[in-house]
Amino acid sequence: METTMDRRRFLKSALFTGTALAASQALPRFAQASVMGTAAPTGFQRLFPQLAAADFSTEDLLRLAAGDGKGLSGMTAEPEVMEAADGSPRRNKDGHLLITATPEHEQDTEENFGVPAGYTYLGQFIDHDITFNPNDGFGPNANSATDPNLRTAWFDLDSLYGRGPGDQPYLYNADGRTLIAGRKLTEAGAPSKCTDHPRLNGRAMIGDKRNDENVIVSQLHAAFAAFHNQVAHDRPHMAFNDLAREVAWHYQWIVLTDFLPRIVGPEMMAAVLPDFGTLSLPGSGRATQTFSKNLRPGEMPLEFAGAAYRFGHSMIRPVYRLNTRMQGTAQEKKENPALAGRRLIFAASQYAGLNGFREYPQEWAIDWSLFFETNRKLDYTHIKDGPKRVQAAYKFDTALVNPLAFLPEFSQGRPDGNFARDKDGNPQTQSGKIANLALRNLLRGAQQGLPSGQDVARAMGLDPIADKDLRVGKATCEDMGENHAITAYGDGFKGRAPLWFYVLAEAQALWCSKVEGMTADDSRRDATPSYLGPVGGRLVAETMVALMLADETSLLRAGQSWRPAYTDKGVFTMRELLKAADRA
Repeated sequence: METTMDRRRFLKSALFTGTALAASQALPRFAQASVMGTAAPTGFQRLFPQLAAADFSTEDLLRLAAGDGKGLSGMTAEPEVMEAADGSPRRNKDGHLLITATPEHEQDTEENFGVPAGYTYLGQFIDHDITFNPNDGFGPNANSATDPNLRTAWFDLDSLYGRGPGDQPYLYNADGRTLIAGRKLTEAGAPSKCTDHPRLNGRAMIGDKRNDENVIVSQLHAAFAAFHNQVAHDRPHMAFNDLAREVAWHYQWIVLTDFLPRIVGPEMMAAVLPDFGTLSLPGSGRATQTFSKNLRPGEMPLEFAGAAYRFGHSMIRPVYRLNTRMQGTAQEKKENPALAGRRLIFAASQYAGLNGFREYPQEWAIDWSLFFETNRKLDYTHIKDGPKRVQAAYKFDTALVNPLAFLPEFSQGRPDGNFARDKDGNPQTQSGKIANLALRNLLRGAQQGLPSGQDVARAMGLDPIADKDLRVGKATCEDMGENHAITAYGDGFKGRAPLWFYVLAEAQALWCSKVEGMTADDSRRDATPSYLGPVGGRLVAETMVALMLADETSLLRAGQSWRPAYTDKGVFTMRELLKAADRA
């Protein structure tokens, strides 16, 4: 069914927009700072300042992230490689490993059938909207508690709008209301509605450079820009600041009713925000706040930004299909059919990876039906649909896919745009840099002085998970009996685990407990959806709701009269946003 705008709802929304708020309050946060000459309070703070920092040795953290090289695997998963007849890894003429993937018509046991793959990158988009720590280094002088947050800690889309048309007019069309789009993209030459960003020397001209980190989040940013432009088209007399707020409220509705329930589960969401989520009863905005009660407006909790919200790194797949028309070359189909037409999330070759910060091939337009449930459901029974099925995110567990050990931002570039390679063909890390994402997260948590996961659990009134159940590896039936407990990686982890690890291990332990009690075969058990647990889920959901409540201009302060204007069958999710933006 084609999504249409409810005109009566639009008029009601517009009337509310114009009369219910004071003029300065009606402005988006970035606009308030510009117009009123004041800056919104920013900074990182501790949710649990009474808890001691959990100190770990660098050696133990390195072992946890990457293993010991002697058979003890770490959080960084081994690469999926083609095998020779004797079972050894196959290599090309240069000695590089031949990377492959699970064929699309077969079950990938790491898939989470509760979360379509697009929500991984919606999560990244949300992160870039509410937090930006400019301190990217590691060392004794780093102290994230005193670092500024270069984003407002509200869901106001300042990563999309920048500082607005008055300060950054080059992001906008001459009307001062709509965002500029870049070149048109195609699906391997076939027409597409998707567009790129305007670029200068390959770099995207957008409100936040990080939204060009990979091809998927880059095109998602463009989809949000297209949605803004559609809202502007439907409201020809609405000023930019009012448009920005209207778009932000639609986005916030998605955060509360579509994104968070998929991540933390509907039960946790109902516990945090009891009466919110339907068009007939949008809710009073009364949240159940526990640890977030003392969070002041503008403050970003370190336990959230530095640990809990980094759950999304475990959701990343190693390989994605952008559209069904990309089939790969005849040679690729012959030599590596499982990978033909798909791309690694990151790779040494720009052709093979969805690396960002560049003008990627024009024929790489995304078919969003492969990432969100725009015309079919993510369903275990649809695996045989192969390339046409909705791709799933990976489960919440303590295994990160291998490409995340070689982040492009910290890899050694070459003049041709590709990266120098190590002996296995992976991107070569720059001297003095850390490119392994798992290690970066673990070191960052230690640098920020975060408490252990067990201490946070106790502070939340919960019993900590036993060490033996905090395991390292994949949440699959095949692996759950073989994964090692965290204490195998160092005595320093006894009774205290890094908070980021604990959040993932908690979700994994809950999933394992659930499937161990099932009588179905392993295929069915592996397809069981996973969610964050009581510590991780509460940290994520309650913090995000608290940040929204702290913003006087947010959806939760809009009153019960506001509804999304673009709905289909009574709901507004990413499906409806993409349809309204003419991207699905």
